[in-house]
Amino acid sequence: MKRTLVLLIFTAVALGSGLLLPASAAAPQLSAADAGEVSTSYTYLTENFYKKVDPQVVLNSVRFTLLSAMRTGGVKHAELPAMQAGASAGTNVREIDHEIADAARESSSKFTVHDLSYIALDGMMRSVNDRYTVFLSPKEFAGLNQGLDGGDFGGTGIVIQVDDKSKYISVENVVPDGPADKAGIEQDDLITAIDGTSTKGMGLAAASGRLRGKEGTRVTLTVSREGAGLASPIAITRAKIHQLSVYQKMLPGKIGYVALTVFGRDTGDELNTALDRLQRDGARALVLDLRDNGGGYLEAAVAVSSKFIPSGPIVSVESRASNITTLDADDTAISPIPLAVLVNGYTASASEITSGAIQDSSVGTIIGTKTFGKGVVQTIYPLPDGSAIKVTTARYLTPRNRDINHLGITPDIVVSENKHAQFGAPAKDDQLTRAIEYLNARLARLSAENGG
Repeated sequence: MKRTLVLLIFTAVALGSGLLLPASAAAPQLSAADAGEVSTSYTYLTENFYKKVDPQVVLNSVRFTLLSAMRTGGVKHAELPAMQAGASAGTNVREIDHEIADAARESSSKFTVHDLSYIALDGMMRSVNDRYTVFLSPKEFAGLNQGLDGGDFGGTGIVIQVDDKSKYISVENVVPDGPADKAGIEQDDLITAIDGTSTKGMGLAAASGRLRGKEGTRVTLTVSREGAGLASPIAITRAKIHQLSVYQKMLPGKIGYVALTVFGRDTGDELNTALDRLQRDGARALVLDLRDNGGGYLEAAVAVSSKFIPSGPIVSVESRASNITTLDADDTAISPIPLAVLVNGYTASASEITSGAIQDSSVGTIIGTKTFGKGVVQTIYPLPDGSAIKVTTARYLTPRNRDINHLGITPDIVVSENKHAQFGAPAKDDQLTRAIEYLNARLARLSAENGG
């Protein structure tokens, strides 16, 4: 049985022009594999798209997309017969198969039948006029998976930035249990030299290139730590580093800061690790930064929300047949502490599920600007050759049954983003500064109420 992936995916997926590249001549008939993918995709789209699908519109879109590709690809005076939808899916799939074969005969050597099958699948998905329902080539699908689940590379496990004051490279974050972490490198350390070369004035790309390298090789860092002066050079052996989706650090006043870049497969576990570290370090309040986070897996949104919401609904998902499934918190919440969630116009999809759940459950305060407003759910259906179709299969509602599609979530405290903001740096991030002010005021009130 083929595995499907339920997503609240990024707000945009680039289809690219790779589907339309000319290829060598091929016999004008579909292979069993191509025919199977056409049949599977047609059935999945027409049965699972969250609104009723008109088969005739699907056939018309396939024909239009094939003709457009042929003409763009240099097939002069390209023509294809009109297709007439029948009463059964099998009849309509055979019509599409014949249309692809006709397109192959018309195209001669400019496209293979496989190319044209992909173009037909693209046209099939376009028929429902939904920006999130798309065909993904193997390259696009692999890129989507890497974007959600992160890639691996050889390195030290340090997230860096340029220190504005000294112009040296500073440590923004350290990957938990990575080589740098084990070597004792800490957040806010200054890396003054890499393998003896000063980092003063060095760009991020150049520094990153020196820090990364083949697994098992060594790099020597000279590190300066505030209050400790210049440390002896530290030799670090590079290892395989998995790109994280969660980054954490401690802000002044023991306010923990956690930024999520995407809701990937490992985001829930990464958040657990980040929160454990912050709690061990004595965090009294938390900032959850979801700005510019375009979404990801529905399951990850539930896992993240459950860290702050002890019980009750997180989100309700409504399919085409009006079947509603409510997903509840999974009983993994941390002890309650003041929480601020940062959002902006690029906070979308799974990020909005988490923001909406936190707002509706009154466990945190949303700060920033109105979110994107993507209230629909996609399911990805992988195809045997490494391609996939992504279909909008449901809409979702917040715990208070709010439909935020095209509306977004309005923050409890509206704060505009400042020019040239540097997210995570209070001195250059007005929204974060406001969140810190809010949390400090909450902490002061709690202390007064408790007689502190």
